[in-house]
Amino acid sequence: MTAGPSTLVTGATGYIGGRLVPELLDAGYRVRCLARTPDKLRDQPWRDRVEVVRGDVVSGEGLDEALRDVDTAYYLVHSMSGGRDFGHTDAEAARNVARAAEAAGTSRLVYLGGLAPEGVGLSPHMASREEVGRILLESGVPTAVLRAAVILGSGSASFEMLRHLTERLPVMTTPRWVRSRVQPIAVRDVLRLLVGAAGLPEGVNRTFDIGGPEVLTYAEMVRRFARVAGIPRRTIIPVPVLTPGLSSLWVGLVTPVPPAIARPLVESLRHDAVVGEDDLSALLGDHDRLGFDHAVELALRSTAESRVATWWSSAAWPSAPSDPLPTDPDWAGGSLYTDVRARYVDAGPEAVWRVVEGIGGENGWYSWPLAWAARGWIDLAVGGVGPRRGRRDPSRLRVGDSLDFWRVEEVVPGVLLRLRAEMRLPGPAWLELGVSRVRGRTVYHQRALFHPRGLAGHLYWKAVTPFHGAVFGSMADNIVATAEREDAERR
Repeated sequence: MTAGPSTLVTGATGYIGGRLVPELLDAGYRVRCLARTPDKLRDQPWRDRVEVVRGDVVSGEGLDEALRDVDTAYYLVHSMSGGRDFGHTDAEAARNVARAAEAAGTSRLVYLGGLAPEGVGLSPHMASREEVGRILLESGVPTAVLRAAVILGSGSASFEMLRHLTERLPVMTTPRWVRSRVQPIAVRDVLRLLVGAAGLPEGVNRTFDIGGPEVLTYAEMVRRFARVAGIPRRTIIPVPVLTPGLSSLWVGLVTPVPPAIARPLVESLRHDAVVGEDDLSALLGDHDRLGFDHAVELALRSTAESRVATWWSSAAWPSAPSDPLPTDPDWAGGSLYTDVRARYVDAGPEAVWRVVEGIGGENGWYSWPLAWAARGWIDLAVGGVGPRRGRRDPSRLRVGDSLDFWRVEEVVPGVLLRLRAEMRLPGPAWLELGVSRVRGRTVYHQRALFHPRGLAGHLYWKAVTPFHGAVFGSMADNIVATAEREDAERR
């Protein structure tokens, strides 16, 4: 590990914690992680650069060892979908960490809480976060409590709720909280401020409000998101009858965000969440903040591409905090529809790869010829590239080659061919063909992927799904049969 001040990150398997660790390492800190299940961190690309201690903030197990010789401890643990006594559990966990940090002589605690107005009745989850902040501030250890509203980044629960609502509902009948004023902040700005908080002057013990440069209503965020995402303007009709409980059920019905997660998010939107001061920026000399549109653009730019890449390599991790992580929940990162098929092949992997690399053009697509031709002519009729481009070389493919109405996006000889669709579709699409060896046998892999853009994208996938068995199933069968026949002829 690198020489430098020592930090402890609790919640390293969570959304913020998993992104904070590499930021701390890049800033020169030594990092120790506390985890109830250390194996959950084993595939992290930074695992061999950190120390991991098994422990639990609720029971207090492992805290003394984890906090030994630690300069700054990050408390990034809170309940989003806990049971009825989650407030008591959160408070007890915070007291355990506070006591252990004081006993260990830790120089600073840093906590990320929620941004809420003063003097109003808070939701149970927001009240719990406020209580955790108070416990840490009263611990005797100098504490910085950073309070943020909506965090903009792929994988953030509040961002994913915004994403799914906007993508799936061209017309929304919504509760009054769509008029609440919110000051969202990009996740990369949150992480930079968290890292900077470790270097605050020794006597600083207080809360800090953090937010981006714009104050928007939730309705404005929906419309701005739609514009950045390239989907039609959303119509929003507020109604006064939807309580937070009913709203969370509604969000759970129309999005993949679980109601138990949606409820605290919805409840936090009952009141304005606007920064009351910006003192942390002054203390750190850090005033740069990404605007809403830029933050959303970064979160959307590589969402689909990142999730596509993780199928072939578990080491395909994001290069920016706004990108999705493979460890994010299944409902994070937007919708990605897939059609996955695999076949054992009675032929060598070289024979299968020859067929894969020779696909398209004069060789066709090993499926219904009329269906592929019709799809190409339909694309041409609506202004797309159509079926006429063929291929540059009859037997070899290179990244960037056109292939009928596809573009070669990746070639790993003998292993993977990834094609990106250039036909007119309501969202980006890929087709991946690959070869591997499993228990001494050759396996052909095939995966079609579609990242829907707006409601039209979801409807398109549902409309074509009934035909996938005939199109993609026969494609896999015929590629395998061709490889086996050609391999037998070569012997």
